[in-house]
Amino acid sequence: MKNETDLLRDRDEDLLERFRLSGERLEQIAKGEASGMEENFRQYFRKTALLLTDCRRLEQKIGEGEFSAMTLEELQAENTGYFREILPENYEESYANPDYAERLLGRELGKSLCFLYTELREERFFAFEQDRFKQLILDELFLEVYGMFAGGKVTLRQLKDTIYWFLYDYAEEWCTGRIQKMLDPGVSFAADIVMGADLSDLRYLYLYGEYISGDEIRTAGYLNSLPQEEIEGIARTFTEGYREGFRLKGVDLSEKDTVDIQYPIGFERVIRAAVHQFREAGLESILHRSPSDTLNKQYNRKNGYSSSSPNEQFEYDHRFDQALYLDKRMVDRKIECSRKGYEKYREEAAGYSGAALFDLFGKDPFSPVRKESACLLSQRQQNLTLEYAALANGLMNEFINREERSFTIIAYPTPAIGDRFEEIFREVEMVNNLDNGKYQLIQQRIIDVLDRADSVQIMGREGNMTNLTVSLQELEDISRQTRFANCTADINIPLGEVYTSPKLEKTSGLLHVLEVYLEGICYKNLKLWIEDGMITDWSCDNFPSPEEGKALIRENILYNRDTLPMGEFAIGTNTTAFVMAEKYGIFDKLPILIAEKMGPHMAFGDTCYRYSEDVPVRNPDGREVVAKENAISCQRHESPMKAYFNCHTDITIPYGEIGQISAVMPDHYQVPIIIDGRFVLEGTLELNEPFSRETPGELSSPSGMEDLIEELAKKAEGSD
Repeated sequence: MKNETDLLRDRDEDLLERFRLSGERLEQIAKGEASGMEENFRQYFRKTALLLTDCRRLEQKIGEGEFSAMTLEELQAENTGYFREILPENYEESYANPDYAERLLGRELGKSLCFLYTELREERFFAFEQDRFKQLILDELFLEVYGMFAGGKVTLRQLKDTIYWFLYDYAEEWCTGRIQKMLDPGVSFAADIVMGADLSDLRYLYLYGEYISGDEIRTAGYLNSLPQEEIEGIARTFTEGYREGFRLKGVDLSEKDTVDIQYPIGFERVIRAAVHQFREAGLESILHRSPSDTLNKQYNRKNGYSSSSPNEQFEYDHRFDQALYLDKRMVDRKIECSRKGYEKYREEAAGYSGAALFDLFGKDPFSPVRKESACLLSQRQQNLTLEYAALANGLMNEFINREERSFTIIAYPTPAIGDRFEEIFREVEMVNNLDNGKYQLIQQRIIDVLDRADSVQIMGREGNMTNLTVSLQELEDISRQTRFANCTADINIPLGEVYTSPKLEKTSGLLHVLEVYLEGICYKNLKLWIEDGMITDWSCDNFPSPEEGKALIRENILYNRDTLPMGEFAIGTNTTAFVMAEKYGIFDKLPILIAEKMGPHMAFGDTCYRYSEDVPVRNPDGREVVAKENAISCQRHESPMKAYFNCHTDITIPYGEIGQISAVMPDHYQVPIIIDGRFVLEGTLELNEPFSRETPGELSSPSGMEDLIEELAKKAEGSD
């Protein structure tokens, strides 16, 4: 009988032989062998085979060390060459474009072959990770589909079945692999780059295999110009915010082993400093790629390291590719495989403390084009995605105790924000480090008034038609309890808000924002009608057709639901951030992380305390925050599927659009907090100071990036 070592050796030898044979077959197809199939399909398969053989050669170069020895110019040319076809200027003639695929390959088969081509492009990243098994199974899927077309006429059902059963059979590899990367610090692909590469040599950026634009090069170059002390300070704000979140939650961080750092490529110097700081706190850092395979990816959510998108329309076109295969059996299969993954890494899951997110902002708002050729979810499939999200979150909470984990998030600008990038970076750095003690006292004055009110009245101005009443939950003992959390810089940096879970009953009216940027999409003239805390209707002016606007909101704000509750009401106090945004004209480019601190905001979906409602939370004054659930989330013990939506979308009304925010007392007397965009409540007037300051002079910055960095960045923008 063979022992385990012999069996593993046999398996490896078998895989190597399969890898060799499939490679030879790919080479034959790439050369354009006659197959008897229609010319349009022959060209599709030849193009795809060329793509896969290039990935094979790349895998060999990386394995033999040839890739890392390439010059910067050679690395840029290789990177640009791979991503060129999906860049906006070339995308119209790419098989990854559903319009093009449908035009050349037919309406029925085009969708599925477009999906297949897009999934096979993932092989590049497995080449960089030296994961031959993942490369092999993708190649074998391609060869199976090719063989079907070479053998004669193929029906849509045959093609979809082949793709379906490939995903079903290998779901364990994709799902378990994703969980391992999220939990196991021993998976060191990205850590080897961050901690081991020479970060002063910008060639390191290309070791990921991701698209590298001028933004990544300019960011890395700028950070290389900063003194180490400043780099340490940026990282310290990030890591201390994470640790403070555990302190406020009353959780002993020393009982945990790992932290999941999610970051943008280009910030490695800061991330390296953060890794060292977390290590000092007893935490090893996990660095993993944001998934883009169909079974794991989440549209508009980057859960791992990532780079600039080569084409946001490409990502938008493929946001619902799962429509080709999603059914109840596939949902059950993914949950089954995920459970196996968590069970396999049970020990690592117990030591996982949560995610520390480093975010970017600054790109121009994206206005998507809706294509009939792109996949769309049926109503049944929409319901299944919601069911899967609830099951997946419940599974995670089963193995990673929600009450024992936390998170933090911080954001900095990308060079895409404009010519004054360095100035804006410095001002954001200042905003991220405002005085916690000062804001804590001011915000407490607002909370003291709101804790005595029954509701809050919000009125818009200057074209904003908001007229909304937010009902507040009852307090039993105001001396020991409070409704609003006093938010300084901990899990949510920068500081500057007081927030609560409102009472749904009698929370009604119109929420209107002239322009708001949410998850990469700019909504124009967004209106949400609310009744008893639930969205009842919605509209925006993004498209000539009102129905297209309604569909955009339903997909991306309601997440394909017919309604969502108001899970949060907050008043932002960070006027410094507002004035910064006004000074540089970047309102439309700020992330919600900063934008939500610049006025009142309402969040739709879950409350801020999802899955943690029973964990005691206290404000700095010692009072316990008790408004943590609502009439929907209170069902969590009996029916979690009905209690949680697994989404939370913040929508902010900027100060300039606020006519009045008033606390409405039990006797209906109104105490104004903000009038015409300015704080008027006693004890809060200091918040108006940034509005009245003269515009400061030009901020000093480091010597700046060398001309070489700028030249390299321009080359990375797609030049041949």
